Amino acid sequence: MNLAYLSARDNRRTLLWDLDPQGAATYLFRIRPRVKGGSPKLVQQSRPLLDAVKATDFEGLDLLPADFTYRHMDIDLNERPKPELTLRRLLQPLEEEYDLVVLDTPPSMSLVSENVLNASDVVLVPLIPTVLSVRTFEQLSGFVAELDGRVPVIRGFFSMVDRRRRLHRDILANLPTQHTQVSSIAVPAASNVEQMAVRRAPVTAFAPRSPAAIAYNELWAEITDLLAVRSSNAP
Repeated sequence: MNLAYLSARDNRRTLLWDLDPQGAATYLFRIRPRVKGGSPKLVQQSRPLLDAVKATDFEGLDLLPADFTYRHMDIDLNERPKPELTLRRLLQPLEEEYDLVVLDTPPSMSLVSENVLNASDVVLVPLIPTVLSVRTFEQLSGFVAELDGRVPVIRGFFSMVDRRRRLHRDILANLPTQHTQVSSIAVPAASNVEQMAVRRAPVTAFAPRSPAAIAYNELWAEITDLLAVRSSNAP
């Protein structure tokens, strides 16, 4: 949500697709979590993605809302030819409409996740500074390394950081030196971040000078650099 907002702020035509059936991003943008026809119609391409897009309160930023039927999207995708490439095909018609598409996915490994990996230039992974979170990131990195053909750039960043905790401090200090795919940027566990659900707006919009917003701006700067490199290396 914050990164999509920053993209639009920088005059990029931006679309955020909330693929999580829980619809947190959809709720925060004050849009009803419903898509006519749901996952089956979108995946079968019997309803164009653009027909389901909604405008947000922020100029240049649109949303493709969540829908509770997305919980069955793995099944819908699996019925398509080359199911792991379906989202990439669905997104191709949007290239003329948007400069950037942000895919907000549920935190799980699934056919939806594999589709996102195949469709993306850069994949951002929020890491809570815990041992299990680090292990999950390493599993994801290994999976991406084994993908055939087009492989996205993976970038981990720290989220919900509490520097009063020794484990958090130790992982923040050590992990970026051990993994070049992990950024040292850390979004703190802060009340401003929690206030997004109350204000229903990005923290980068209503508290732009807060430590969390500063961290998101630093992360966005890293992403734009990665996208620029990715674009220059494109065939």
